[in-house]
Amino acid sequence: MESKNTDDLRVELMESSNIDEFLSENEDCFVNESISDVLNRLLAEKNISKSVLAKNSGISEVYLHQIFAGRRNPSRNRIICLCYGLGATFDETQELLKLCSSAQLYPKNRRDAIIIYGLVHGLSLFEINDKLFTEDQETLF
Repeated sequence: MESKNTDDLRVELMESSNIDEFLSENEDCFVNESISDVLNRLLAEKNISKSVLAKNSGISEVYLHQIFAGRRNPSRNRIICLCYGLGATFDETQELLKLCSSAQLYPKNRRDAIIIYGLVHGLSLFEINDKLFTEDQETLF
């Protein structure tokens, strides 16, 4: 079966007269990866330990382990901090935000523009937090 993109699914959902039928017919299209799955994949790809991730993201190891165990759902700011700690790309950050049902970074938002710049240009979380503070924007932690 050919994979459907998001727009195809949205159109089909809007036109569907039966939600159960829609869900059944499109079961293979739904995202089944958890935040823990994505974080573990990124840790392996980036060859980073959880303790280094905790240090680089400004998140306690206890809180981080709770996220990995599925006992905590991180806020948008915490997700962004994790992405900085991982050295994640802009696309990886957007993927993780979307997976967590958090608003993706939006370049027309001044604060988000600063965060995006930092991700793309390899700035540290602490450098971005300083810039956010200087620009009178909410810091990430």
